[in-house]
Amino acid sequence: MRLKNIKGSREYIAASSLVIDEDVMASFRGCWKEKVFGNENPLQIEIGMGKGKFITALAALHPDVNYIGIEKYSSTLLRGVQKVEENPLPNIRFLRMDAEGITDIFGEGEVDRIYLNFSDPWPKDRHAKRRLENKLFLKKYHVILKDDGIIEFKTDNVNLFDFAVEELKGEPWKVLGITRDLHHDEKMNVNNVMTEYEEKFSAMGNPIYKYVIEKQKGATGS
Repeated sequence: MRLKNIKGSREYIAASSLVIDEDVMASFRGCWKEKVFGNENPLQIEIGMGKGKFITALAALHPDVNYIGIEKYSSTLLRGVQKVEENPLPNIRFLRMDAEGITDIFGEGEVDRIYLNFSDPWPKDRHAKRRLENKLFLKKYHVILKDDGIIEFKTDNVNLFDFAVEELKGEPWKVLGITRDLHHDEKMNVNNVMTEYEEKFSAMGNPIYKYVIEKQKGATGS
């Protein structure tokens, strides 16, 4: 679910120095750390960042990590941009784009960690190719992640979670952790940062599902 269209949101984010212009995104491929952040700190991205609560919280907690929040809807991205404008953070930038083009924007092995939080489940079978956790997207993530790079995925949708776990079979990923009730999993809930949706769904009594997977060193996507 996304916010209703906010008039002027696209123009607002286009004028923000926090948002990388879509016409120049690809020019930073392979050199985001140096050219955008001016350092060699680890690079972590959230795909489908929503209103930005999660990634802005991470950026505040970890000033020695570079963060990029990715969101394709202007009205949603606007909220994240405004959060950082109100409480400036030097280690975060935003991209308005569709995740399908992720390998055009980030170079091989450039990203240290990817977060997928409460992605659209696309419940109809014919829309499975749009799910951010399917094999096609996993192959894209495999390209841009460094060896031993991490993906963290959270959802409250059991059908999407079952699908995502099934998609890992036969792929070059090592499962580091998996839970079907994150907030009651003493180990996996350590240092958990909640998203807007996570707060909402967990307050309703919904269990939160999560996996953490690691790109196998030296492996290539099939």
